[in-house]
Amino acid sequence: MNTNQPKHKISPVAWVPTVYFAMGMPFVVLNMVTALMFKGLGVSDAKIAFWTSVIMFPWTIKPLWSPFLEMFKTKKFFVVLTQFCSGIFFGLVALSLQLPNFFAISIALLAVIAFSGATHDVATDGVYMAVLDKDEQAKYIGWQGAFYNVAKLAATGGLVYLAGYLIERVGVVDAWMLIMGCCGAIMVLLGLYHWKMLPSDKAVSENRVTSISDTWKALKEVILTFFQKKYIALYIIFIILYRFAEGLVMKIVPLFLKAPLADGGLGLTEQQIGLYYGSFGAAAFVLGSFLAGYYISHNGLKKTLFVLCCVFNFPFVVYPLLAFYQPDSPLLIGGAITFEYFGYGFGFVGLTLFMMQQVAPGKHQMAHYAFASGIMNLGVMIPGMISGFLSDWLGYAQYFIVVLFAAIPVLVLVRFLPFTYPDEKK
Repeated sequence: MNTNQPKHKISPVAWVPTVYFAMGMPFVVLNMVTALMFKGLGVSDAKIAFWTSVIMFPWTIKPLWSPFLEMFKTKKFFVVLTQFCSGIFFGLVALSLQLPNFFAISIALLAVIAFSGATHDVATDGVYMAVLDKDEQAKYIGWQGAFYNVAKLAATGGLVYLAGYLIERVGVVDAWMLIMGCCGAIMVLLGLYHWKMLPSDKAVSENRVTSISDTWKALKEVILTFFQKKYIALYIIFIILYRFAEGLVMKIVPLFLKAPLADGGLGLTEQQIGLYYGSFGAAAFVLGSFLAGYYISHNGLKKTLFVLCCVFNFPFVVYPLLAFYQPDSPLLIGGAITFEYFGYGFGFVGLTLFMMQQVAPGKHQMAHYAFASGIMNLGVMIPGMISGFLSDWLGYAQYFIVVLFAAIPVLVLVRFLPFTYPDEKK
């Protein structure tokens, strides 16, 4: 691949949407779509929530190998490599579903995809920060957040809808084999596209390591400088709490939507779930992400962060209402999901830009952003691991009330959050 392309030879519009779509696809499939897949294959809620959360751990510890990506090759090289790797292993997951011990085997294969996807995240964010200046980062942050989560809507909407369609015709196992195969094909095609279209950062040959001691020294420096940053303890708490409530609902909402009415769910089919996520939910999310990007660029992050945090967390109120009343109206259910996804798209952008401009800046910008985003994933993974057990214990209605209380701490903290770097209206 060509590693000597000049900056901005290729417009950000040509690669920011697709590369962040590629970033979102493995994360969303592993985090949400596989929950519905395993549910349809007869696995229990608690087992699904626990193991599909455990395999997300690479997104938390990715900072441990992020320095190596700054020392070898270019970031573009790792972006393309990991897209091919994820595509191949999705194909292997598809084949594993026919085996007697499919759950254990598929979880192991999905764990490899998680490692590949986490590495892809580090390299992609590195390209974004190396190729674009600060003003452009703010300008395209809405595009980044939108298309990262368009992958979420394409997977939980389009692929889940397609799964429901296929289940009626070829059966559950074959349907999900085809869906996993589709995921693999998408990732391979994106890898081919980015081989040609992704701009390349300059490889920094002087940072290449020549021994294990040099490698450890460099990694130690990255870790120490991260934890020596001003206000870092407060920032870590904020990052974890920002998405904590989301982590509690992420695994359970698809299971709640599919669960029978007698079990406290809404009794929806995969096609219905896919339709709600992939139609109005998709449009609401993209709209929220774009509006947030321009809202921040006009008013500054510091003035808007509290509003963004509120808009992100408040829409979770729809789920206890759905659980208590169990409506069968497509308008009510679709409207609730649309409302929640608009808030998700609008608020997610704020946390992304906060990590990029208040936590990451410094000598090891890419690695420190990886630390921050890894910590952010911890704020989703931990509640996700316990969510299945809690929802089984409390029932869906009471569980979603607990989710609302889990959002309160971050709304208090954000009011007093200091900024390390100046934040001016652009």
